[in-house]
Amino acid sequence: MSKTPDPNSTGPSGSAGAGKPAGEEATVKVPTKDPNKKDNKKDEDLSEEDLALKQQLELYVERVQDADPGLKKVALESMRQEIRTATSSMTSVPKPLKFLRPHYGTLKGFYEKMPDSDLKILLADILSVLALTMSAEGERESLKYRLLGSQGDIGSWGHEYVRNLAGEIGQEYAKRQSEEAPIDDLMELVQQIVYFNMKHNAEPDAVDLLIEVEDLDLLVEHVDNSNCKRTCAYLTSFAKYLPGPDDMLVLDIAYTIYMKFEEYPLALVTALALDNMQSIRQVFTSCDDILRKRQFCYILARHGQTFDLDEEMCASDEEREVLQEIVNNAKLSEGYLALARDIEVMEAKTPDDIYKPHLLDGRASAGASVDSARQNLAATFVNAFVNAGFVQDKLMTVPSEATSGGSSTSWLFKNKEHGKASAAASLGMILLWDVDSGLAQLDKYFHSTDTHVIAGALLGVGIVNCGIKNDCDPALALLADYVDKEDPSVRIGAIMGLGLAYAGAQNEQIRSILTPILGENKVSLDVIAFAAISLGLVYVGSCNEEIAQAIIFALMERSESELGEPLARLLPLGLGLLYLGKQESVDATAEVSKTFHEKIRKHCDMTLLSCAYAGTGNVLKVQHFLGQCAQHLEKGETYQGPAVLGIAMVAMSEELGLEMTIRSLEHLLQYGEQNIRRAVPLALGLLCISNPKVNVMDTLSRLSHDSDTEVAMAAIISLGFIGAGTNNARIAGMLRNLSSYYYKEANLLFCVRIAQGLVHLGKGLITLSPYHSERFLLSPTALAGLITMLHICLDMKAIILGKYHYVLYFLTLAMQPRMLMTVDENLKPLSVPVRVGQAVDVIGQAGRPKTITGFQTHSTPVLLAAGDRAELATEKYIPLSPILEGFVILKENPECREDH
Repeated sequence: MSKTPDPNSTGPSGSAGAGKPAGEEATVKVPTKDPNKKDNKKDEDLSEEDLALKQQLELYVERVQDADPGLKKVALESMRQEIRTATSSMTSVPKPLKFLRPHYGTLKGFYEKMPDSDLKILLADILSVLALTMSAEGERESLKYRLLGSQGDIGSWGHEYVRNLAGEIGQEYAKRQSEEAPIDDLMELVQQIVYFNMKHNAEPDAVDLLIEVEDLDLLVEHVDNSNCKRTCAYLTSFAKYLPGPDDMLVLDIAYTIYMKFEEYPLALVTALALDNMQSIRQVFTSCDDILRKRQFCYILARHGQTFDLDEEMCASDEEREVLQEIVNNAKLSEGYLALARDIEVMEAKTPDDIYKPHLLDGRASAGASVDSARQNLAATFVNAFVNAGFVQDKLMTVPSEATSGGSSTSWLFKNKEHGKASAAASLGMILLWDVDSGLAQLDKYFHSTDTHVIAGALLGVGIVNCGIKNDCDPALALLADYVDKEDPSVRIGAIMGLGLAYAGAQNEQIRSILTPILGENKVSLDVIAFAAISLGLVYVGSCNEEIAQAIIFALMERSESELGEPLARLLPLGLGLLYLGKQESVDATAEVSKTFHEKIRKHCDMTLLSCAYAGTGNVLKVQHFLGQCAQHLEKGETYQGPAVLGIAMVAMSEELGLEMTIRSLEHLLQYGEQNIRRAVPLALGLLCISNPKVNVMDTLSRLSHDSDTEVAMAAIISLGFIGAGTNNARIAGMLRNLSSYYYKEANLLFCVRIAQGLVHLGKGLITLSPYHSERFLLSPTALAGLITMLHICLDMKAIILGKYHYVLYFLTLAMQPRMLMTVDENLKPLSVPVRVGQAVDVIGQAGRPKTITGFQTHSTPVLLAAGDRAELATEKYIPLSPILEGFVILKENPECREDH
């Protein structure tokens, strides 16, 4: 037996690089039929080292077939040694595998003949590795010999071997499942592979394998402290791409792992994504640190989650009050104003500061001759949007000198009839989130004799309380008495006010106040429509059967002429909101909707499906909606509008689907009927809300000059949506040009003004995006507000340009400051340096890549644009939440020394 060559001389070092290409080329260039010649030629090209190795291996192959077991054993051991030392790097096919390729068949044949023994198991191991490069497609020989061989250390053959095995296991598992064969031996192997992968930073591979073999629970025992975050990040990010209910199962495992390793803030965020109250409570009860509990409360408040703490979650009454106040969002106004002061935008802006008429040529600025009540109404909205939450402006709030009822009331009366309702409500928007001073300032309107002013004041109360919860329920106390008044506009004001103030609260009292309205006989359609929407908002995503029944009966009671009215379409929408994001739970109700009058049947079906699957990314539903859009209809059918919006609602959940949807909508524009084209801009607006992507901006700019005024209006409003709260200069410029282009068209000009107000929403401090926590969580109330708004925009002329323009205030539900506010342990603002840059998706990447790129360093509080991420630029503090958005509590880092 000749001496084994030094194992180090093979493998990637030495002449490995030189040997391979030369050998390969030789095989291509020699066009001879004589295999001996070919082999000789090949041998000549090999370096001495490789030649020695080749001969050595051929010798081993012969020796393995020898009769003497001692020789066999030595040969097999040596061969194993050779292969093992070479497979460590897989840049090219390792030498031993390459030279053993011709002998694979020989060894296989010999294996079949061998009697069972330890040597046979050893040979099986070697064949399993050789099968890596040799086995035919779909044969799964590597796995076959692995199961026949020794069950021992799998990792010693190298990563590539393990990956290949994992792939073969997936196929084998599927085959055995279909034949219902036992899978125990496979699962043992899976255990080994997962253990190996988790030890070697290959978490995604481990997770993928476990999903293939449908046993993700195994993961929990293999995760340790070092890889729990990476594993869960992978789990939560690909949950978006799984069909239900698998996505929920995956998130549930992530939650379990986070809880096991006490990553409580991330566990809470995952529990919110699962919408599981039990898990949310568990996070509170498991964690003892009071500061961390405060941080949890900030996360819940940002999500708009109604949540009552009890003694189990926090024993001390005093501390529980502090926590409840944070959950109730009572500090939001304070934090927002601190941000505004910090970046010096406190000074009130007037509509003219937004329109910038001096930049336009003469004719447009002289456009004041156009219907001035309409102009004033537009100015009311612009003023409300721009100064939202700033507690002061130049039209509605009066400086203290003019207490004698000076300018404030005079602006109110520059609006006609129903315009006064929007004007009075705009005061609520300016005082947004500041409940105490808001109610005090709105109080004067309640004494008015004008029903429109009272209606506006009621709506204003709802707006001020939007997203803020209060133990003494001021909104309920003020609005409840007005719900049953005679005047429909007062009733609508009170109903919509309740819907805004208690969105997502699932408040029983409100149900008992609003549900009876749906069953009244003599009441007008608009009151019923708003009651349905408000109930949908208050019980958003709750699948509440009783309310669903009430809305269904209200729909069945309507006459054919009423069902033709644009407002009648809000009834199915109210029904849809009850099932927002709840997928299959809608099925029973969707069946009932098939019994409705044919005028609204399909419309109702589309609306219910689009709401139920909103934000799920369900591909089949997107295809279903696209299929509906492909049909060419007779006049009078309206269901394609909601179908187009449905495409956007379902696909907005992740970036990839979003880009694809934008392309699909481009096709719908080219080939779709008119009613589809009217909905496409709105769908684009939802996909890129508060995130002005250039390609979408250009599409909308093109459509804003469309010959069909409905398409143009939708495009203009959508320009406002995609630029909402960004102060985007390009969109602002487009809208200015549009205002001079449409200076004679009152309706289009009104839309341009609204869009201008939206772009400068809260002077650029507010976003309308329903996603937060690094685009992982979707706030149901925010999405509900946006969907309601978009459905209303499907028929602008009748609703927004008619007398129901105050529906624009539904956007309040989605308005959130786009800030990062760092506070100290006493919840007082604390300024620290942070780096803000474009977020990079680093999930599943090796090592510790940078999570942001192109960053700038600012001191907090800072604004975060769409797709931005912040990280602390100081070692001095530790953030209590890994997601730096909204309010984040910092505690001092005990290990940080000042001296460096």
